[in-house]
Amino acid sequence: MLMKTKFSENSKTEFVHQYWGIDNEYARLSDVLLGNPEFYRWVDAGPIIGRTMENAARTGVKFDLELAKRQHAEMVAQYEDRGVACHFLEADEALHRNFFARDNSVMTPWGALICHMQLKCRRADYVSVIKFYQDNEIPIWRFATAGHFEGGDFVILRPGLMLIGYCGERSEKEGSEQVAQFVEAEGWEALVAPISRDFVHMDGLVVPLAENLLVACTDAMEPWLVKWLKGRGFEFVDVAYREARNLGVNLMSLGDDRVLAMTGSPDAVNKMRALGFDVCEVDLSMFTLGGGGIHCLSQALRRDRLSE
Repeated sequence: MLMKTKFSENSKTEFVHQYWGIDNEYARLSDVLLGNPEFYRWVDAGPIIGRTMENAARTGVKFDLELAKRQHAEMVAQYEDRGVACHFLEADEALHRNFFARDNSVMTPWGALICHMQLKCRRADYVSVIKFYQDNEIPIWRFATAGHFEGGDFVILRPGLMLIGYCGERSEKEGSEQVAQFVEAEGWEALVAPISRDFVHMDGLVVPLAENLLVACTDAMEPWLVKWLKGRGFEFVDVAYREARNLGVNLMSLGDDRVLAMTGSPDAVNKMRALGFDVCEVDLSMFTLGGGGIHCLSQALRRDRLSE
């Protein structure tokens, strides 16, 4: 059964079949979009990988493609062992970072949003994601066009409420505001907020973990945003700044109190386990040093729906 769209009199998109699409980021995950790091390499692609490369002479870290492939394969195995169906973008030597599947598109309750990537090496990522959605008959909802916008800045806090970020170097204010308008046209509320370039995307600062519970680094967020979230009833698993700047927040909720996280984030992992979450840690050092974590690598395609 495939999800199809129709249009009501007030022009809001409605789904006849609720197969593809998500209205939250913490209910049971059943399908995820990933990629294939066959052509992965480290290039200057933002502050995180820039920090890695600038300090490599002192830290001794080196890129290892075979290790990256093994780490990615272990992440896939952990998804599959937990009943999540994994779907893959085609590898493309020219699109050597398209396996960071969170950013070139993002799934919504209304279909896929095709993003407008800012990095030169990723500007044509839209080709691989459009092909994937067309080949699998998954509806495309909208295209970001007003400015650059990337999927890591699209955070569904809960059904009906969206947080949208921008740092300027990746998503831009104009692009984020356009996407917020798209969301609001569907009857949802959307808040647009700037973030520090050190965190690249909003999902480096905030990721939903359960109903009204967020993994977040409040030290790196504007005080007004923390206050806004608390005013909406959200509580935090607060991650230390030193971990968050190395993608400790960038984890993936599988639903049913299960989480995929990364080794090297003991503060976040210990706090989640103390709350009763079943946390599986995966070593993704070749990717975190290269600028992305589990959430960056993973695009939720289908979760249990929480709204009517």
